[in-house]
Amino acid sequence: MLQAGIVTALGTMSGTSLDGVDAAVLRTDGRRIFGFGPTDFRAYPAQEQATLRAHLGRWKDDDCRQAARIVEEAHLAVMRGFEGVDIAGFHGQTLAHDPGGRGTHQCGDGARLARALGCPVAWDFRTADVAAGGQGAPLAPFYHFALAKWIGSDTPIAFLNLGGVGNITWVDPTCDDPEDPAALMAFDTGPANAPMNDLMRERRGLDYDAGGALAASGQAVPGIIADFIDAPYFRKVPPKSLDRDAFAGLVREVADLPDADALATLAEAVVRSVAAACALCPVMPRQLFVTGGGRRNEKVMSDLADRLPCDVSAVEAAGLDGDMLEAQAFAYLAVRSARGLPISSPQTTGVARPMTGGRVSSAFKAAG
Repeated sequence: MLQAGIVTALGTMSGTSLDGVDAAVLRTDGRRIFGFGPTDFRAYPAQEQATLRAHLGRWKDDDCRQAARIVEEAHLAVMRGFEGVDIAGFHGQTLAHDPGGRGTHQCGDGARLARALGCPVAWDFRTADVAAGGQGAPLAPFYHFALAKWIGSDTPIAFLNLGGVGNITWVDPTCDDPEDPAALMAFDTGPANAPMNDLMRERRGLDYDAGGALAASGQAVPGIIADFIDAPYFRKVPPKSLDRDAFAGLVREVADLPDADALATLAEAVVRSVAAACALCPVMPRQLFVTGGGRRNEKVMSDLADRLPCDVSAVEAAGLDGDMLEAQAFAYLAVRSARGLPISSPQTTGVARPMTGGRVSSAFKAAG
């Protein structure tokens, strides 16, 4: 049982970029933010990355024990470094995501982590939403709503997360609760870092295009972009979500281009998909705060600022930590899950009504 009032929650995130595990502490009552605590990061070494990458697309009924063990051990390695934690949120590693089809699969056993850490762990956040007809993603919007209140926004703003896949949350902070039908709109925008990082890894043995410098030296191919943005997904009404490799055709289209032109085309795809997403928002946000690794891609950030009729800046401009925002979100969601509060709604995942989710495992194995 989680005590009443403000608690210290530890959240973790291992995203589709497969770079490692983010961990961050948040002080919250599950509704408001009361402060931020320490953070840490544990990288996946090359061999672990390769193993996880080999398991992408696999489901719970496949043999994913090797990937699960890597995910669990990596999380334990970083989570054991925090003290005074009342509850932890464990997202796991998304291996496959197919709402409306086979469901969703985040590997890793939160019950094992709870026993090892000696504190309750909330986990498996997406399954209930998908089972109820929702997209199961994105799940950070309720936290984005709390952040909008924290930074004192009084007009609609948006948070854009550029991880492996992009997602956007439009927030009206004048609403009282995130469950309010007018408070939020959230959905996946399209591919983000994953195609660019994969290309850099395959062609140059590097994890990413530092600062977007190589992309900035190339030229996007208009025909490829035109075909990309004509995909039915961009005309689909939100909420909607994507698997990491949903736009594999785009990757094939740039396969024969020189490195710089291929990256420039992939970067332009990110920008065009975000612009299309902003056009679907109830009103254009006054500010677009960018989080995730993509905010360091100067080419993408510059082109977003040129294309959009709103201020575009990294979340650091609002005093937030763009490296740890997703981990903080799962600390926040862990508290909401433990207290039976909604973590998704019709406006965020398309589920029929606001609903809670996640399993909460105690630190002790049940007898019997």
